[in-house]
Amino acid sequence: MGAVKSKFARWYPGQWSCCRGIRGDSYDLKELPRPPQLDLSNDVIDGTRQGVLSVQNIDFCTDINGEHHHTSRYNLMTRDEKKCLVVRRGQPFTLDLLLNRAYDPDKDAISFIIYVSDIEKRGPSDGTSAAVPLLERGSETVGLWSAVYDSQVDSHLMVSVTAAADCMVAAWKVDIDTKLIGGSSLSYTHPLPIYVLFNPWCLNDSVYMPGESHRDEYVLEQGGLMFRGVYNIIKPTPWNYAQFEKDVLDCALYLVREVGKVTGSGRSSAIRTARALSAAVNVQDDNGVLFGNWGKELSDYDGGTHPLKWVGSLAILQRFYEKKKPVKYAQCWVYAGILTTICRALGIPCRPVTGYDAAHDSQGSLTIDIIMDEEGNTMDEFTRDSVWNYHVWNEVWMERPDLGPQYGGWQALDATPQETSEDKFRCGPASLKAILDGELQRPYDATYVFAQVNADKILWKYSGEIQPLKLMARDTTSIGQNISTKAIGKMEREDITDTYKYPERTREERMTMEKALRKSENIFARYYLNDAFNDVTFEFDLRDDIKIGQDFSVVLHMKNRSTINEHQVKGTLRVDTVTYAGVTGDGVKRYEFDMKLKPEQKEKVQMLVTFDDYFKKLIDQASFNIACLVTIVDRKFDYFAQDDFRVRNPDIKITIDGKPVSRQEFTVHIKVENPLPIPLKNGKFYIQGPGLDEQLRIALDENVAPGTFATANFKLTPPWAGRHQISAKFTSKEIRDIDGFLSFIVSMPETNGVSSETVETRQI
Repeated sequence: MGAVKSKFARWYPGQWSCCRGIRGDSYDLKELPRPPQLDLSNDVIDGTRQGVLSVQNIDFCTDINGEHHHTSRYNLMTRDEKKCLVVRRGQPFTLDLLLNRAYDPDKDAISFIIYVSDIEKRGPSDGTSAAVPLLERGSETVGLWSAVYDSQVDSHLMVSVTAAADCMVAAWKVDIDTKLIGGSSLSYTHPLPIYVLFNPWCLNDSVYMPGESHRDEYVLEQGGLMFRGVYNIIKPTPWNYAQFEKDVLDCALYLVREVGKVTGSGRSSAIRTARALSAAVNVQDDNGVLFGNWGKELSDYDGGTHPLKWVGSLAILQRFYEKKKPVKYAQCWVYAGILTTICRALGIPCRPVTGYDAAHDSQGSLTIDIIMDEEGNTMDEFTRDSVWNYHVWNEVWMERPDLGPQYGGWQALDATPQETSEDKFRCGPASLKAILDGELQRPYDATYVFAQVNADKILWKYSGEIQPLKLMARDTTSIGQNISTKAIGKMEREDITDTYKYPERTREERMTMEKALRKSENIFARYYLNDAFNDVTFEFDLRDDIKIGQDFSVVLHMKNRSTINEHQVKGTLRVDTVTYAGVTGDGVKRYEFDMKLKPEQKEKVQMLVTFDDYFKKLIDQASFNIACLVTIVDRKFDYFAQDDFRVRNPDIKITIDGKPVSRQEFTVHIKVENPLPIPLKNGKFYIQGPGLDEQLRIALDENVAPGTFATANFKLTPPWAGRHQISAKFTSKEIRDIDGFLSFIVSMPETNGVSSETVETRQI
C-alpha cells in the first residue's frame, strides 16, 4: 500500500495541483494566494484528517486493462508479486481506487499527479509530468492526459484514465491528491509504476497501424522467421522475440534512456526512439547490447557465444540487463532479432528484413567497385566496398511529420555497425517511399539504404601499377535481390523487393538511379563498356539441392554464337569458401582450361568438388563463391562471372505429444540427422519455447554416427493459450547452423468437458 501523506495540499509555485474538481470548481493554473496556515493539531486521526477523502490502495485492474490494451502477456502484468500496469497511450484504462469512504462530488476534489519516475527535474512544460483533475463522466479531452469518473460501489471508485496520445513512453508514477473542498487535503503515492507504451491501435498515435492482422504480426507475435543463405538457396531461420518476457520491457526502456541518451520529450517520438535504438543495440559507440564478430575460425569466438547458437532474444537481453555489459557475439540477423524485440516491446511495429547480394557502399557513391587481379582474386587492399550474400536489417512503421504524410509507413532501420551516421553507428529510420523514388536527401541515411539494395556493381581488372584499371563488367541488376520478410500470419516468406525499388531493367528503375546519382554529393564517374563483345556467352549451372556431406559439380556452359569466327578461350574456374559478408576464405578447388570454340559450338567445363575437398575449409555458414575468369585470347576480351552457392544443412524436426493446453505440461521430441560421412561429436541442442524463462541447453552423451539421428526430449508448460513457437539450434564440432521450429496453437483448459483444438503445427 502506498503512503498517505498528511499535508495541506500539493503546490506548484503559486498554483494548486488540483486543476478542476468534478463539479467544475475552478482551482486551475491561476495566480492564487497561498492557503492560510491552518492549525491542524487536532485535525489528524490515525494518520488522516477528519473528513478528508483518503486513498487506501489502487487496483490496476490488470485483467481488463491487459485485454483492452493488448498487454496481458507482459511479465510485469502476470508475475506473482508486485504486478505493474502496462498500457498504451491515447487509450483509456481503468483504475479501481479503494477509499476510506464513498466519494462525494459535492465536497471532494480528486487530482492525479502523474510523472515520469526516472526524471528528477520535471514539469508539465516538457511533458514529464501532468496534473490531471477528475472530470465528470462524458467530459471531453483532446489529446491530453485525462481522468474521468466511471462508477462507484461503496468505497470503490472506478476511474477511466487516458494517457496523452503523444506522451513519453516510460514508467510513470501516480500520486493522488484528495481535497475536502474548502478544507484539508491528503496525498497518496502508489509504490509501483504504470508503464505507458506506443499504441499502434490508436489513430492519434504516430505509430498507428491499420489492420488487425498487421498489428498482431508486427507488435504481438513473439515467434517468427528471418531469412539467410544465398539468393538462390534461401534459408528460413526461426527466432523467438520474447518481447513480453521477464526484464525485456525494462531493458528496452533502459536502452532508450541510458544507452540511447534520449531525454525529455524525445522519448515520446517514435522517430527519435527508433533512431537511438539502432545505435544502442550495437556496442561500437556506446555500451550497447551486442558485440559484433565476423571471425572465420571458431577460436575467434572464444569468450562468448557464436552467433549461430542464439535461438532468440531472451537470453541476450536478460544477460545484458543483468550485467549492463555488452553480450558476445552477434552478426546481422542477431542485431535484427534484438531490435525487433525491443521495438515490439515498446509498441513500435517492427519486422526483420533480408536482402540478398546486399551492397556495403563505403564511399556513398552508389556504386560497388570491385578490383580483381589477373587470376580473379579480389584485391582487398584496393577494394573498400563489398557485397554480402545477405544482410538482415529492420523496418519500423510510423508517420514522418518531419518529411510529409507521403513518406510515412515502413522505415528502414539497421543496427548492424557498418558505416557511421553523424558519428554514430546507426542507420535510419529511412522512408521506404523516399528510397523507392530516389529522394536520398530525406533523413535519415536514405543514401546508404538505397545503395544497399540498388547500387550498380563495377568490376575492374588490375594489371599492375603502371597499367590503367580495365573495366570488365558493369552489373546493374544483381544488387538487392529477393528482399524478404515473414508473411503475415504464416511461417512463409514474403517478397517485398518492389517496396524498395522498381523492377530491374525497367525504365523507372534506371530513371530512379540516375535521379539519385544527380543528387548524390559523392559521385564517381559512370562507365559503360565500349568494347562489348557478345560472340561468346557463359553461364553457370549450379544445383540448389546439395546437402552438406555430398559432392557437387560446378559446370560452366560456353557458346560461340558467331557463325563464322573461331575463338580461343582460356580461363580459370574456381571455388572458394566465403563468409556471408562477402569475405573470401580459403580456396577449395580450381581448374584451368584452354580450348578453341568453333563457330556455333557449345562446350562445357565441369569441375567436381568432393566432400573431402571442401569440408575442412568450410567457414561461417557453408557458403561458397563460384568464380570464372576467362579471356578470349584473339580479341583480348576478359570476362568475369561469379555466383553464390551453399550446401544445405539438415533441418531439426520437432514433434509434441498430444494437444497442448495452457498451464499444463507436455513433452517435446526433437531430432536431427547426421548427413556427414563422419560422426558428430559434442552435439548440443539450444531451445527457446513457451514457459522457458531461459534458453534451454541439452548436451548429447554420445557421438552421432553417420546416417543416424541426434535426439532429445524435454517438457514445456505454456503460460497462456494461443499461438506459440518452439525454436531450436543444433551444433557440434563438425557441423553448425542447423535449426528448426514448430509453430502450434495452445488451447484453453477444458470447461465442462469441452476444449478448443490445436489447429496448426508447422516446421521447416
